[in-house]
Amino acid sequence: MTHELKLYCEKSRLAELRSFIAEVLVPTQLSAISQNQLILAVEEVCANLIIHSHDCNPQSYIWLTIHLNSDRIIFEIKDSGKAFNIIEYKSPEINAVVREKRKGGLGLLLVRKIMDKIEFETDHTFNTCRLIKKLKSK
Repeated sequence: MTHELKLYCEKSRLAELRSFIAEVLVPTQLSAISQNQLILAVEEVCANLIIHSHDCNPQSYIWLTIHLNSDRIIFEIKDSGKAFNIIEYKSPEINAVVREKRKGGLGLLLVRKIMDKIEFETDHTFNTCRLIKKLKSK
């Protein structure tokens, strides 16, 4: 089953994103904790795109497509902003973030811990980030 959301690049739209994902995840029978982790991971990537790739421009948008299968969930995030390759990003050391009292910088580390696989590709028109989570067999 496939679900799509066109999300305009305003931080205020993140609540809409969370609600959309939560509704799509209902039939998966994942625990509330697992559902919230997935929502957090997708929101983190989308928020970074909205803020850093699109400068919160309400004329810009990103597409979220959720492919829900019996064995996995694929969150495909597509945009035409400044490319950011999540796979090549080097997460900061947690101790350094704490020591420097930096705000932020750990969100993508969480995304990597939550998801089973991350794919990134870019062409002349679109950047695509796929976040893949395997569902446990029953």
